[in-house]
Amino acid sequence: MPSPSDHRPRHERIDALRGLAIVWMTIFHFCFDLNYFGWIRQNFMLDPFWTWQRTSIVSLFLFCAGLGQAVAAAQGQGWPRFWRRWAQVAGCALLVSAGSALMFPRSYIYFGVLHGIAVMLVIVRLSAGWGRWLWLAGLIAVLLPLAAPAAHQAWPALDVMNGRWLNWIGFISRKPVTEDYVPLLPWLGVMWWGMAAGQWLLRARPDVVQGPIPRAAVPLAWLGRWSLSWYMLHQPLLIGAMLWVR
Repeated sequence: MPSPSDHRPRHERIDALRGLAIVWMTIFHFCFDLNYFGWIRQNFMLDPFWTWQRTSIVSLFLFCAGLGQAVAAAQGQGWPRFWRRWAQVAGCALLVSAGSALMFPRSYIYFGVLHGIAVMLVIVRLSAGWGRWLWLAGLIAVLLPLAAPAAHQAWPALDVMNGRWLNWIGFISRKPVTEDYVPLLPWLGVMWWGMAAGQWLLRARPDVVQGPIPRAAVPLAWLGRWSLSWYMLHQPLLIGAMLWVR
């Protein structure tokens, strides 16, 4: 994820969109924590009000990641720079796994949003030259998991895809027990669409992503530039504050 030390021109509209996702995620997690500590009673696993919000938040994050990769490719970002950014995401993913194992030992996060982003970034970077085919690839990735239940029923041997060593792919017939789960399928499709949309906008409508932002959106853009740091800090801060209040 980008940091304020980048010397290349920033696309503040993309930063602001990412910042919007950060704010939404923080509110969502605040409500989740209230529920966890028993201050409210909500079903975050089954209630569509919460499940659809989670889907929308993750989709917005991944779409922004795809947009960011389109910009990076257009600016000629080399592999060394890519791998430095990737190492930050992958390292934070490991920290999330370790922290969640302490708090949720039976349902710790072994392939959540940061784990998924780390793998998807590599795939999207390697497929940046697909052009318009990215739209089709994204559609296939989004639709393929819908065929998984029927495929598992027809070929029982596919049950191996439900195991922890392979369920990160996403071609599953039952969801694993974990606090966060963002497999390649269908989510890679959303990042591919972000890359495709970014490439098209930069080519045909660069003003959409390169134009100025309203003053009111400046804090969102700032937050979007520090998205990874905020992602890592917000839950410890929220949980710590709630424990202190209790």
